Amino acid sequence: MEYKDYYEILGVERSATEAEIKKAFRKLAAKHHPDKPSGDEAKFKEINEAYEVLGDAEKRQMYDQLGPNYHNGQNFQPPPGFEGMFGGGFGGAGGQAGGFSDFFESMFGGGFGGTGGFGGQGGFGHQGQGFQQKGDDQIVKVLVTLEEAVNGAAKSLNLQMPNPNQFGQVSHQPKQLKVKIPAGVKQGSRIRLSGQGAPGFGGGPNGDLYLEVDLQNHPLYKVDGDDIILNLPLTPWEAALGTKVEIPTLKGKVNMNIPAGTQSGSKLRIKGRGLGKDDKAGNQFIVVQIHTPPADSDDAKAFYEDMATKMPFNPREHF
Repeated sequence: MEYKDYYEILGVERSATEAEIKKAFRKLAAKHHPDKPSGDEAKFKEINEAYEVLGDAEKRQMYDQLGPNYHNGQNFQPPPGFEGMFGGGFGGAGGQAGGFSDFFESMFGGGFGGTGGFGGQGGFGHQGQGFQQKGDDQIVKVLVTLEEAVNGAAKSLNLQMPNPNQFGQVSHQPKQLKVKIPAGVKQGSRIRLSGQGAPGFGGGPNGDLYLEVDLQNHPLYKVDGDDIILNLPLTPWEAALGTKVEIPTLKGKVNMNIPAGTQSGSKLRIKGRGLGKDDKAGNQFIVVQIHTPPADSDDAKAFYEDMATKMPFNPREHF
């Protein structure tokens, strides 16, 4: 039997990723589809046969095990143990795979047909059924506030979804969805909506839609991984003498004791008030920033001069 180079048929390298193989298959299938006036049924079947193998991880691995025992355009001589390796042996055990080449039937025993290529489940096979293919999964970024990320929310989304026809031509149509953002999502979290992706080809199932969380900037908080950062302004006397301050968090306000002698830049922690859910939630860190009142009057200047005399202090003594 003559060896068939499925990689060459799809025009991809042997190191091609699953996505690259799928993209090449889609492009060629649309170009050679028999329903087009310029379609080529023989070429279309060959393309589907190649994708039937390379589009399935297990079959591709089996195919790649041929290794050095293939010669493009020449008769293929199987290695020792080949029959037992691939099951079903030669001669198409397990039934005919309508329209597949002798090489495919000998290699896989005619018993495969489930990757969405031709033959198998609804493929373009000997029964005259149309070509079917699951629609692409779609990824859409959705802007989420920090409050929504922590507490959850219901959102209405207006999307422009791609809608390819059987010839590979793509148009876009509006789609409105009401979705629930679960509590505890983080930057980059994905929410899967089954069957809400791009429509399939030839009656194939729709792909899935993934909403990728993009956290919106907040006027008070900054995000550091799972943690929330809040800058806390204090007066010099609050920092020196200590005080109790009401701290805003994404899960409500809390009272915090500021120890006497707290320095600017000190970091205090409120456990479990960050991003995430339950015991896996991050923390909220409070960063102290001491704000000095301006010496904008004679009395204020006199106060600072008196303080400098009574409280001599050099913060740069170790320079």
